[in-house]
Amino acid sequence: MMDWNAYRDQINAAVRGMSAANPDLVRAYAGLSHANAKSSHLDFKTRELIALAVAVSLRCDGCINAHTEAAIKAGASKEEIVDALGVAIMVNAGAAMVYSARTIDAYDAKSAGQ
Repeated sequence: MMDWNAYRDQINAAVRGMSAANPDLVRAYAGLSHANAKSSHLDFKTRELIALAVAVSLRCDGCINAHTEAAIKAGASKEEIVDALGVAIMVNAGAAMVYSARTIDAYDAKSAGQ
């Protein structure tokens, strides 16, 4: 498996390099993160559990790394994280089902035209 701390350090170094090249880009991203952190409707732990499910759906190791650490700091248990990941698995399976139906629709439309 991955050395998640070393990976975090690599990502942080790359982001610092991007920031040196285009500080406005990284500042804008940080602004999104800070705006989300000010939510008064969802607590920090819930937001981090959602972020983990989204990170899995997007297949973003950097996001998984950051949001796993944040979820732990927010008090999320392993069981809560597994439940959030279960939602990601369910939604991704549903998305695969929907896109499979679209594929059959494309097949039917294309094969009818031949």
